[in-house]
Amino acid sequence: MTETDRRISFDFARRRQPSGLMSSLLWLGGLVATLTAMAVGAVLAIFTAVAVALIALVGGIVVFFAGLALRARRTVSPHNRRADDVIEARKVDGAWVTYGWERTGGN
Repeated sequence: MTETDRRISFDFARRRQPSGLMSSLLWLGGLVATLTAMAVGAVLAIFTAVAVALIALVGGIVVFFAGLALRARRTVSPHNRRADDVIEARKVDGAWVTYGWERTGGN
């Protein structure tokens, strides 16, 4: 190893390791930070799952009502009117006058 290599290399073995009470406090702090991060991640995962479930539920409801609307549109057919049901109307002096509409029956 040359002199240049000694100056550039990092000696990780010479790093000062905390000992005693400081080591225990750092380990405990790391444990608390890890558990906190895991709890926050779990809560966010639950919120995400609930949001996806609600989106799926609302989408299913929309598709259901769209299917009902399409089915109703297909089943409704125009009424076949008889020829005698046709009314003729003309505008006479600003008022509409109808022809061909006569009530039959009791009224």
